[in-house]
Parts: sequence; structure tokens; C-alpha cells
Amino acid sequence: MSTIRHFRELEVYQRALKGTLRISELSKAFPTDERFSLTDQIRRSSRSVCANLAEAWRKRRYPAAFVSKLSDAETEAAETQVHAEIAFHHGYLTEQQFRRLDEYYDKIIAQLVRMIDAPDKWLIKKRKEEP
Repeated sequence: MSTIRHFRELEVYQRALKGTLRISELSKAFPTDERFSLTDQIRRSSRSVCANLAEAWRKRRYPAAFVSKLSDAETEAAETQVHAEIAFHHGYLTEQQFRRLDEYYDKIIAQLVRMIDAPDKWLIKKRKEEP
């Protein structure tokens, strides 16, 4: 495994970005009366997964803060799943679109949980001072 130097290199970030771009495209077909509610909510939560990953990456010096931001990303991914399910039940997404999004975000959540469970491999270690 090569050294990851930027959050954009993280597989989970790339997956989350792809997910939010897909949601932006799909939500264009939502009714206009949902513009300031469901459309806005699903777009915001999906974008927040990416934003929280970027914030977590910058907090790698502080284990608790790093894990906290990853946890925020995880909860935003789950929120995105809920909004997608609501969109499906309202008929704004087909069952196939919903299932694909739901499974896609399950994979994102699984990646985040793995990072949360083993944060040490991602943390910035303090350099030992010279004697």
C-alpha cells in the first residue's frame, strides 16, 4: 500500500464523492415542491460525508477528533440512506435506484467503520525528539 498524502486519495472519499454526484443527478428529477426539503436534505447529507472525511483527514494528529469526524461521516451516510428510502416511497426513485444507492452507502459505511475501528494506521505520529 502506498502512502496516502491527501484525503482525495482515500478510496472511501472517492466512493463518497461519486455517491454525492449520483445523488445530485438523480435528485434533479424530484418534484420542485421538494426543492427545499427532501432534495436539499439528501444533497446536504451526501455532501457532508465528503466534507467530514476531509475534516477527519486534517485532524489525524488527534485520535479522538479524527474518530469523531469519521463517526460524523458515518452518520451522514446513514442519513443519506434514509432520505433515499423516503424518496423511493414517494416514487421519486425507482426500487432499483434506491437499492443501488442503499447498497453503495452500506459500502461507504463499512469502510468508515473499519477506519474507526483501527484509526492508528491513519494517524499522524509524533516524531521522537533527538536526545
